[in-house]
Amino acid sequence: MGKAEIKTKVTDTAVGDFIASVPDARRREEAGLIDALHRRVTGMTPKMWGPSIIGYGSYDYRYASGHSGTMCRAGFSPRKAAMTLYLMGHYCDRQPEADALFARLGKYKTGKSCLYINKLSDVDLDALEQLVALSWDSMNKCYPA
Repeated sequence: MGKAEIKTKVTDTAVGDFIASVPDARRREEAGLIDALHRRVTGMTPKMWGPSIIGYGSYDYRYASGHSGTMCRAGFSPRKAAMTLYLMGHYCDRQPEADALFARLGKYKTGKSCLYINKLSDVDLDALEQLVALSWDSMNKCYPA
């Protein structure tokens, strides 16, 4: 059995071109705001990961099964159904202060390391930025550069 190809990897697509191509005007504007938020928190210029994830930084991982790869340390995707933020640090090291931030955040749903927001107007942007910063700091502790 061959090794599975990792589909989510850095591409040559320009982030600005991708954001400009988001069909929904509100989602396109929100993508610009979330990009600016991530740039403030991370201090990094993003890259496209796969066809639709805007990612900041990277880290190498290896599971106990032996599966390994590289993924962005932080990122988001302006998907049609919801703005999806990848809070990878909350998956590896959920910190107690995150609970208070999630309580302030507003309307959202979560997955293992994903935060789904229908409209940015439904959330507290300061709490959101603090959650992204908490996740970023946690990733940097879990996976030192």
